[in-house]
Amino acid sequence: MTNYKNVKYKRPTITLSGSTESTPAAGDVWYQSGKFHFGTSQSMSNVWSTACNLGTARGYNTGAGTQAAGLTFGGDGPLNTTEEYDGTVWSAGGNLGTARYGMAACGTQTAGLSMGGYQPPTLQVVTEEYNGTAWSAGGNIASARYQFAGAGTQSAGLCMGGRHSPTDSNATEEYNGTSWSAGGNLATGRGSISGCGTQTAGLCFGGNDGGTYEDATEEYDGTSWSAGGDLGTARQSTSGAGIQTAALASGGQIPSEATLSSCEEYNGTAWSAGGNLTTARMNHGSAGTIAAGLAMGGNVGGDSVEEYGVDTGSYDALFNGQGDL
Repeated sequence: MTNYKNVKYKRPTITLSGSTESTPAAGDVWYQSGKFHFGTSQSMSNVWSTACNLGTARGYNTGAGTQAAGLTFGGDGPLNTTEEYDGTVWSAGGNLGTARYGMAACGTQTAGLSMGGYQPPTLQVVTEEYNGTAWSAGGNIASARYQFAGAGTQSAGLCMGGRHSPTDSNATEEYNGTSWSAGGNLATGRGSISGCGTQTAGLCFGGNDGGTYEDATEEYDGTSWSAGGDLGTARQSTSGAGIQTAALASGGQIPSEATLSSCEEYNGTAWSAGGNLTTARMNHGSAGTIAAGLAMGGNVGGDSVEEYGVDTGSYDALFNGQGDL
């Protein structure tokens, strides 16, 4: 049983009295009615914890869904395999029709969307839709590309940026469940970019513009992109999860070519430091939200998987009056 002193949060004020004379501060512990009580208004930082490994190690893979119902597919090889997560274990899903890596993706485990990617030697325009069992063909994207970002849903998707010939793309496309149409261009064309959000409230960040690592963030309103707050660390090949006003950027690579474990959280205006990954990774799949994220695989990361969120399990002993303080 863990002791309170081993929990790495605020040192508490402990009041051993029959009642509290004032409202306890966040993180305080007090004794009342035969039990210890914890100041539950404590604001705790999110942390990463290891989860069940993927069945197949993969890099340049893509993710969709939630922490409790995640999806990852494709990858370097190229791979056509799909895996589904139930919050505990991974199991095999239906194979992609076209094996590829570096795709953009969005949607859920039962309504996923994959677009573009690379099947050497050809950049792809392929779009596929997932129904929870099998992939089927959707409408092709107009611009073949890979290592780009996706957001939204299967019936209202968004993709932006990416590696493209002869220069990195600034193009945005919107999906209506059947076909893609042109959206507003990014201010800066870039590859190895990441994104999240929805078709009418999208977010993209990081990437590489002709050899320059980017810290720029752009926000989409369904028509055009505008500048958001810059990342604290310029990075490429990161992964994104969440929404425009509560986003998570995990891992990636910096100009020294070091792979990052650091993460950042966005509040709709500015980025701040988040909890570090247990395993530094890049070109990995991600899913979920800023409060319940999922990071899986990566060309540095392999088959390992991590979950993001607040770990409250250490406080159980305090709530039921057991344990050594």
